[in-house]
Amino acid sequence: MGGTVAGVGVTALGLGLEGPRGWAFRGVSFEAEPGSLITIEGPSGTGRTCLLLALTGRMKSTEGTATVGGSALPKRMAAVRHVSAVAHVPGVTDLEPALTVAEHLHERALLQRRFGDSLRGLLRPRAERKSEERLRIDAALKATGLDLASLPKGSRTAVRDLERPEALRLSLALALIGRPQLLGVDDTDLKLSDAERAEVWALLRSVAENGTTVVAVCSEAPAGTVMVSTGPTEPAEPGEPTEPTDATDEAPASRDAQEDVQEDVQESDGKEAADALAEAGRA
Repeated sequence: MGGTVAGVGVTALGLGLEGPRGWAFRGVSFEAEPGSLITIEGPSGTGRTCLLLALTGRMKSTEGTATVGGSALPKRMAAVRHVSAVAHVPGVTDLEPALTVAEHLHERALLQRRFGDSLRGLLRPRAERKSEERLRIDAALKATGLDLASLPKGSRTAVRDLERPEALRLSLALALIGRPQLLGVDDTDLKLSDAERAEVWALLRSVAENGTTVVAVCSEAPAGTVMVSTGPTEPAEPGEPTEPTDATDEAPASRDAQEDVQEDVQESDGKEAADALAEAGRA
């Protein structure tokens, strides 16, 4: 990615999030050094995505504390959002099936330039800004191993024509254009073959080795990661079993919380996306 990125350390102590129908997750505690690969493991519906969004400053926790770099959550959510990015999150970072790979990359670079970089960057000559955009895109593609030449129509390939691993790599590339210090990835191993999962984990390890701290949601975490499990969300009474609750019991609270954050993200990002689309000539 044009050199290593200075990742951030992430810690949590008794972190929890309560939604309208109960706890999405609760009692999460861990500590990870900068450049770590953190895995959030658990069955679907146990609050994994909510925890991912809370750690990246996109969902407000209701219990406990967390620290990302020098920023405490939930007090400094905006500061954490500034140094983080998310990828492959349903309802938040969905790719547009009709748009091409090149259009997605160009749009994200425009958004980064206009709303993610400094004012001084906006005042640079047009040629210099274009060169920086190209460098960011090339670096993100290289970091994710997305080879445009191997796609059916090259960079003009529509998202709907991408295989699932290619779509995941594109979503990661879009997130990495902003050179985040913390990268959150949802549904990392969903509907992938064993070989594809191995490739994705190797990719995420590579991103972490280059400095970016990675938080990845999965059903089964590989060895050698900082593993965080989502399990029971209510303290067990004396004599009660402590096995993880059934995923269907957790789904309503997690789903309601996710819907809330999706609405917030879509509302806050709406104007920025519209402006970028207009500049790209596709509004």
